[in-house]
Amino acid sequence: MDIRKVKKLMELLEQSGMSEIEIKEGEESVKISRFGNAPLMTPIVSQQPAAMVTPSQVESTTTATNKGSEVSGDLIESPMVGTYYSAPSPSAKPFVTVGQHINKGDTVAIIEAMKIMNQIETDHSGTVVKILVKDGEAVEFGQALIVIQ
Repeated sequence: MDIRKVKKLMELLEQSGMSEIEIKEGEESVKISRFGNAPLMTPIVSQQPAAMVTPSQVESTTTATNKGSEVSGDLIESPMVGTYYSAPSPSAKPFVTVGQHINKGDTVAIIEAMKIMNQIETDHSGTVVKILVKDGEAVEFGQALIVIQ
C-alpha cells in the first residue's frame, strides 16, 4: 500500500475524531488506531423516536404480560443483545419446536450481534414448553427466549 494513502488515512482519522480505522485492498490491509487523549466517539443509531412512557404504564404493561405468560420451568435466556433466529437459515427447519425434547448442550437458537452469528446452547435438558420470541425479533441481554421443563 502506498505511504501517501496511509498518510491520507491518518489525516482522515484525525479529522473525523474516530479512534480506529481499518482498510483492506486485495491482500493488503492497514489498521490505524489513535491512543492517548483521542476522543472516543460512539455511533448512535435511531430508527424511530422513543415514546414517553410513565412508570404507571410500565407497571400495568408488565403486570398484564406476566399474568398471560406465567409458565413454570427453566428459562433459556439471551446472553447478549442482538437478533434472534430460530433456524440456521431462512429455509432451514428451526433448531427447536414446542414439545421437542432437548439435551444439555444442544443448540436452540442463533443470536446475531454485530454481524456475528452466535449459537445459543441450553444449560438444561427437558421438553420445550414455550418459545417466547419470534424469528428475527430483537432481544436484550437476559431476556427469556425459551421455557423448558
